[in-house]
Amino acid sequence: MRKLIAIMLVFGIAMISGATELLAQSEPASSDPTGYQILKKYFIDGDWRFMSFVLICLILGLAFCIERIITLNIASANTDKLLERIDENLKEGNVDGAMEVCKSTQGPTASVLYEGLKSADQGPDAVEKAIVSYGAVQMGLLEKGLVWISLFIAIAPMLGFMGTVIGMIQAFDKIAEVGDLSPAVVADGIKVALLTTVFGLIVAIILQIFYNYIISKIDGIVNKMEDASIALVDVMASNNVFK
Repeated sequence: MRKLIAIMLVFGIAMISGATELLAQSEPASSDPTGYQILKKYFIDGDWRFMSFVLICLILGLAFCIERIITLNIASANTDKLLERIDENLKEGNVDGAMEVCKSTQGPTASVLYEGLKSADQGPDAVEKAIVSYGAVQMGLLEKGLVWISLFIAIAPMLGFMGTVIGMIQAFDKIAEVGDLSPAVVADGIKVALLTTVFGLIVAIILQIFYNYIISKIDGIVNKMEDASIALVDVMASNNVFK
């Protein structure tokens, strides 16, 4: 996770450096600018020193989102196949073998079933209690990092709105300095206000989409975990594991 955040920060710093280089260039822009050049231009027009904070929110938010998506994809084990292998071992009376199957399988579902099998000699109530207790632990691990994604979703538009206020202050300062209310005087301040708001909202929308996808993945894993836990108790009972 730390390596991923470091890579994303390096990318962000490179983009900010590119923006400052573009700002320092004196030659006129190309007659047919690319989308990247247009994006950098608007980034600079919105005051790159302030817009950099919005960009950092996007970079860090995406880093947490990517880490969660990779982790959740690894955690999405085939529960049907896992239960079949456990059932095969329990039919032979090999509880240790069933536990080894869970140990060798990645994901929270396998970990929860392993805890249930560990309590097999204490009866079905102990198995259910172990599954519920460890299931809560795994649920917390699945949701790790979501609070940071939520934070960046909230901060990005706030930074945009702050830029709006700063831009309007700049516009009124210009009016007071020049003593004229012509569009040319206030155009720069209003442009900063609108661009910072737009970029802040875009960042929040992007991160919100990823956040909702991650939540749906977590819900799917939790549902599979609950179904597998119920099925495990039934499998253990049908194979006379409880004595």
